[in-house]
Amino acid sequence: MPTANDAGGRTAPQTPPVVSAQAWEEARQNLLVKEKAQTRSRDALAAERRRMPWMAVEKTYAFEGPAGRVSLDDLFAGRSQLIVYRAFYEPGVFGWPDHACRGCSMVADQVAHVAHLNARDTTLVFVSRAPQADIARLKARMGWRMPWLTITDDFDADFGVAEWHGTNVFYRDGGRVFRTYFINNRGDEQMGGTWNYLDITPLGRQEVWEDSPKGYPQTQTYKWWNWNDSYVEDAAPDQKWVEVSDAGEKAFREQQAGKTP
Repeated sequence: MPTANDAGGRTAPQTPPVVSAQAWEEARQNLLVKEKAQTRSRDALAAERRRMPWMAVEKTYAFEGPAGRVSLDDLFAGRSQLIVYRAFYEPGVFGWPDHACRGCSMVADQVAHVAHLNARDTTLVFVSRAPQADIARLKARMGWRMPWLTITDDFDADFGVAEWHGTNVFYRDGGRVFRTYFINNRGDEQMGGTWNYLDITPLGRQEVWEDSPKGYPQTQTYKWWNWNDSYVEDAAPDQKWVEVSDAGEKAFREQQAGKTP
């Protein structure tokens, strides 16, 4: 469509053409080919990430939590995987003490319910240098529910988040802890959703379709999903949900098979 000036004298954006429903669907299908290729590429990248070497964490680290002093090992909360986002909320940060960094706050606003991560043997925590009293007040004000600890030592300097935000991933194997992945800058933009978090962990989504190293835990796709207040130990599938999801998947595949190529 041609551009035009609005009442304020600004040039209107050059928008795409307006077409028929058939032409619109053809354009959507053409773009879908590229979008599916991107999805497959993202899956392949996640598979490669699961094969990255690990770095042993040799130092001990301490944090302050709502119940007192805790270690890095404690942050796992009994699970095998730990995701730690370094948020900037402390003296010297713009907005202190009423607000955390605006960018870090946007990340916090996007975090999905952590019960779904917990069901995949994964814990998510935020860490900052603000005292616990300030963190508790901020969480209540902003409606954030993820665990949020206070850094007390060199954790941020040792893991690349002293001067800038970033997300570190750790794995606990017996009594040892390993750093398995790190992402920052624009890489943090995609964080917040359950799937994106799981895709940066060493075990991934833990579903049978994934390309993971031999012996990694995997369960049937869809079956472990649940309401955030209804997970049971080890995310054991609910039999009724298994039946419903099986029927829905069968109907979808039959519909796809009946379509003309």
